[in-house]
Amino acid sequence: MSGEAPGTPLELSVPGWRLAVCRLGPEEEVPAWAVEAPFFSVTRSPEELSVVCPEDLVPDGIRREGGWRVLKVEGPLDFGQTGILSSLLGPLSGVGVFVLSTYETDYVLVKEDQLGRAVSALVREGHIVRR
Repeated sequence: MSGEAPGTPLELSVPGWRLAVCRLGPEEEVPAWAVEAPFFSVTRSPEELSVVCPEDLVPDGIRREGGWRVLKVEGPLDFGQTGILSSLLGPLSGVGVFVLSTYETDYVLVKEDQLGRAVSALVREGHIVRR
C-alpha cells in the first residue's frame, strides 16, 4: 500500500462509540476515568490536556464537547501513503471534524447529527463506509 495515490478509495467503519472531547488544565494528571475504555486518546500540550473517551465516562464538572461519532479508516496504513486525510476531509467540507491518528490508522470524529451527511459525502467520493 505504500505511496498509494490519494484518489484510491478507502474503507471506513462506524463503531458505535459516542465520544466526548474534554479539556483539562496542562498541569493536571491523566485522570483514571479517561483510560477505562477500550478506545481513548490523551494529548498533552503546554496549553492543555485533551482527553477523548466515551462520553458516559466523563464526570460532571469536566469541560467537554460530547456527541461525537467515529469514522475509522480500516488499516493498517503505511506511513508512506499520502493524501489519506485530504481524501477524507475534502468531501467533509462544511462538516465539523476532530481527527485522531494512531500508529496504524486514522479516526475522523463528526458530530452525531452530521454522521449521515458525512457518510453520504464519503460514499459519493468513492469511499466504502461500513455501518
